[in-house]
Amino acid sequence: MANKVRRAIHLVCSATVALALLLLLGAGHGTVPPLGKALVPGGGIWASSSAQTTARTETLILPELDEPVRVSFTAEGYASIEARTDHDLFLAQGYVTARLRLTQLDLQRRMGQGRLSELVGAAGVKSDTFELSLGLLRTAHARWAATPPDSASGRALTAYAAGVNSWIGTLEKTGEWPTIYGLTGVRPRPWTPIDTLVVQGVLTQQMNFNTIPLDYALLHRSLGRELTEAWFPVQAPTTQRPYDPGPYRALPPAPLTVPNANAADPDAPPAPPAGESAAPSSAHEDIALPDTVRQLDFNSNAWAANGPKVAGGGAMLAGDPHLQTTLPSYWFQLSLRSPGYRVAGGTLPGVPGVLAGRNEHISWSLTNAQTVGTLYYREKLSPDRPDSYYWDGAWRPMEKAHYTIPVRGGATKNLTVVLTVHGPMMTVLGQRVSVNWMGNFAHNDLDALLAANRAHDFASFRRALRDWKAPALNFVYADDRGHIGTVLAGDVPQTPKGTRPWLPLSGTGAEDVVGTIPYDALPRAYDPPGHLVASTNQRPAGPDYPYFLGTTMNFDPGYRQAAIERFHTDRGALRTEDYTTLHNDVTDDLAVRLVPALLTALDDEKLTGRQRAARDLLADWNHTMDSDSPAASVWWTFLDSYLHAVFEPWWDEKKVPADKDRWILDLDRSPIPLREALEHWTLDDPDNAAFTPPDGPHRDAPQVMRAAFRTAVADLTRELGPRPSTWAWGKLHTREIPSITGAPGLGYEPYADDGSPWTVDAAGGDLNSSYGPSFRLIARWTGPGAGTAVAIYPGGQSDTPTSAWYDNLVPLWRDETYLPLRTPERAADIAATWSLRTGD
Repeated sequence: MANKVRRAIHLVCSATVALALLLLLGAGHGTVPPLGKALVPGGGIWASSSAQTTARTETLILPELDEPVRVSFTAEGYASIEARTDHDLFLAQGYVTARLRLTQLDLQRRMGQGRLSELVGAAGVKSDTFELSLGLLRTAHARWAATPPDSASGRALTAYAAGVNSWIGTLEKTGEWPTIYGLTGVRPRPWTPIDTLVVQGVLTQQMNFNTIPLDYALLHRSLGRELTEAWFPVQAPTTQRPYDPGPYRALPPAPLTVPNANAADPDAPPAPPAGESAAPSSAHEDIALPDTVRQLDFNSNAWAANGPKVAGGGAMLAGDPHLQTTLPSYWFQLSLRSPGYRVAGGTLPGVPGVLAGRNEHISWSLTNAQTVGTLYYREKLSPDRPDSYYWDGAWRPMEKAHYTIPVRGGATKNLTVVLTVHGPMMTVLGQRVSVNWMGNFAHNDLDALLAANRAHDFASFRRALRDWKAPALNFVYADDRGHIGTVLAGDVPQTPKGTRPWLPLSGTGAEDVVGTIPYDALPRAYDPPGHLVASTNQRPAGPDYPYFLGTTMNFDPGYRQAAIERFHTDRGALRTEDYTTLHNDVTDDLAVRLVPALLTALDDEKLTGRQRAARDLLADWNHTMDSDSPAASVWWTFLDSYLHAVFEPWWDEKKVPADKDRWILDLDRSPIPLREALEHWTLDDPDNAAFTPPDGPHRDAPQVMRAAFRTAVADLTRELGPRPSTWAWGKLHTREIPSITGAPGLGYEPYADDGSPWTVDAAGGDLNSSYGPSFRLIARWTGPGAGTAVAIYPGGQSDTPTSAWYDNLVPLWRDETYLPLRTPERAADIAATWSLRTGD
C-alpha cells in the first residue's frame, strides 16, 4: 500500500534550485565533473570553499551606503539590521541575504527567467521553455517599467539590488565563489530590480498557478458532466466553516486597471484576409507543463483570538504557512529598523521587507486564499490562417516573442511564444489553450507589502492590502489594542454571468474576464463576536456569496479549521505555550467524524482475531496521528482502501486519464472533493449510487466500509507484520527536510513523525513528507506597544552545508522549541556584529 502512494516529492520552493543542481549530483554533465561523494558535508568540495558565511565581528566597507549600518546576529544566526535611512536598510537586507543565500537567490531568478539551462545543460530546457512561455520575465519588465523610481517599492528594489551586488562584487575580488560556480565557471550576473520581481513571480506561480479547469475538462470527457458535477461540485455538500459568514455586498466587478503583460494587444488591427498571411511558423510548438512550476499541495494555518479567549485579555496570533521544507529554507528571518520601518519576521530571499511577522503595533501571518487565479481559453483557429485567431468578431494576428535558450554543453535552443489577447498559448495536460493568469498582470504588489510593514492598526493594514493583487492571500491580523481580523486580498477574476470558469472558456470574446471581485466585497472579518478568526485554506465565504471564488478542487474541506475551533472552545483562556501546542496538534478531524460510523458498520461483521484487534485499536483511539499510534495506521490505510473501493470501479469503467495529471486525478492522491463526498455520503446518504459499481451488485456504505477494513488489515499485515499492536504510524509515515540539491547527506534524513495532510501539524504530499510547517510564528499583545513574539522554522540561515547555520534550527523545530522574534533594538544573545560603513 505504501508503495502506491510514494510519489516523487513535489518541490514547491525548492524546485527553483533542484532542477539546476540534480544533474550535478551523480554522473555530472558537460564540463561539470561528477560530484557523488564530494558533496558529503564536512569534506569533499564543500571543504574547499573558503567563503565566510557565518558572521563574525568585523567592519565592512560598502560604498553604496549613505550612513553606517549595524547588523547583529544571534547565536542561531538570526540577523537584526539597524539603519539610519530606509535606503540603507534595504541595501543591508540585500547584502545580508546574498552573503548567506547567494546560490538560492541566483537559482530562483534563473528558474523564473528561463536561464537554468545556461548553468545545467539539457536538464533545464523543459523548465526554461515553460517559464519563458508563461512569461514571468516579461511581467517583471512590465512591472518595473510601471514602478515610479521614487515610490517606496522603487527605492527599496534599487537599494536591495545594490546590496546583493555589493556582496557579488566582494566575491569577484576574492574569488571565493559558492561551489556550483567554481565547478561550472559560470558566474551570477549583477542583481537588478527586475530579478526581485521575477523571484516574487516565482512565489506567485507556486501558490496560484494551477490546472483546475483543464482537470475538469478531462473529467467531463471521461466521467461525464453529471458525475463530474456530483463528485467534484462547485459548492461542497459539507460546511466548510467560512471565516466571513456574511451578509455579503454585491457590487459590480472592479475593472482590471493594468494590462496583462503576457497578452497580445487587444487594439491591434485585424489580420489580413485568408491567403495573405505569412507562411506557417514554428510558433505552435507544444509546451509541456512541469509539475514543479504549479501549485499542487496546499496547507497553511493562521488564527487570532482576543478578549476572553486570551489569558489576561489582549490579542494573540499564530501563523503557520505550510510549504516545502528544505535546506536552505523557503524563509530567511530578519529584524529591520530604520526611520520608516521597525518590523521583524520571515522574509522571502530576494524580496525587500517582511512577508509574515510583526512591527511595534501589529502582527500578521498569511494563508493561500486558494481562489481562482488561472483561466484557460480555447482559441478559435483555422488551418487557413495559421498565424491568426478569431476574437471579438474578427481574425487577429498572433503576436510572437522570440527567445534563445543557451544550453550548457549543447546547442542553443530557439523558442517562439505565441500570444493572444488572453495570454500565451501552450499545451497543458494535452490541451492546446491560452493561459490567462492573474500573476501576469503588471501590478505593484511590493508597495502593498511595504505599506503593510508600516501599518499601525487594522484600518491602515487593510488600506495597504488594497493594492495587493497576486497571489490572492488571506492575511490574519492581531494588534496591541486587542483587535483581530482577517482580510482576503488579491485579484479574483470574474467572467460573464452564465459562464463556467472552472472549465476552459471560449476564446471568441463572449467569455472574457469582465473584472475582479471588488476589494470592498472580498471576504473579511474584524473582531467577531466569537473572539476567534481562523484561516486554513477553507472557502472563506458561505454558499450565498455573490461571486465565483473557486470549486471544491480549490478549497480545503475544513478539518484543520474544526480542530482549531474545538481547541479554543475546550481550552478557554490561552497563553503562548497553548498556541505552540496547537501548532503541533495532530488530531485528524475526518477520523473524528468517520471512525464512529466504521465501528458501527463493523458491529455486524464477523471478524477474525487480527481484524478484531485492529477494530479495538480504533475504538480506544483519540483520533491523533501520533507516530507511535497503531490505530493511526489502521485509520489511514482504511481510508485509502475505502476511497479506492468506492471510486476505482468508476475510474476503470470510465477510463479517467489519471496519467494525464496524477497530482489531481490519481486516486492514490486522495482528491479532496472525493474525500468530502465520501464523508457526506457515509454520514448522510449511505445508499448513494456511487457505492454500487457500474454494472455491479448493489452496495451501501456499511458494506463497502467492511470490505475496505478487511483490505486494510490485510495490507498492514503484509507490510508491518501480523501483530496490530506493532503497526505504529511512524513505520508508515516519515518526514524529511531534503537539500535543495537533492543530494543524500545534505538534507535532514527521513524520520518517523506525527501528522497527516489534514492535521493542523500538516505533513502534506506522500507518506515520506517534505511539505508542512515552514515558519511558525506566535505573537501576543498585552497592551499598547506591549507584546512578545516567538518563531521557528525548519532549516537555518545559510545555504552552505559547512556553515554552523545550515540546519541548526531543525532540532528546535522538531522539539517544538521557539526562539524570540524581537525588533532590532531588543535583540539579545548577540553572537557577532557586522559594522557596515560607507566607502568615504
